[in-house]
Amino acid sequence: MNFNYFDVFLAFATDDIQALTDFYSQLLQKQPDVYRPSIYTEFHLKKLRLGIFKPKPERQKEFENLGSGMSLCIEVENIDIAIATLTKIGFPPPGEIIEASHGKEIYAYDPQGNRLILHQSA
Repeated sequence: MNFNYFDVFLAFATDDIQALTDFYSQLLQKQPDVYRPSIYTEFHLKKLRLGIFKPKPERQKEFENLGSGMSLCIEVENIDIAIATLTKIGFPPPGEIIEASHGKEIYAYDPQGNRLILHQSA
């Protein structure tokens, strides 16, 4: 039996929705497509919707200490320009560029500590 779905997107829970909204606005160089101050932000990207939401007080405990291994992977045309953008907005990657068989990549973090993997294909 198959179930039908219409869309899939990634969402981050946060206590500081404005910090993540500002960070991703600067990183993605676009304003949110949906913006409800202090409640919800959504960016429509080429092949992904990124949602950022503040959990309701009665649901807050569900999001404490999740320790997710999830990363937001962003394929870029030029990794050096991506690093410069992150540095300019105050979140420089803490490590060095990794040379992998599939190209170059570097890890960075948003204001909430969510890991970003910036990748430039070989």
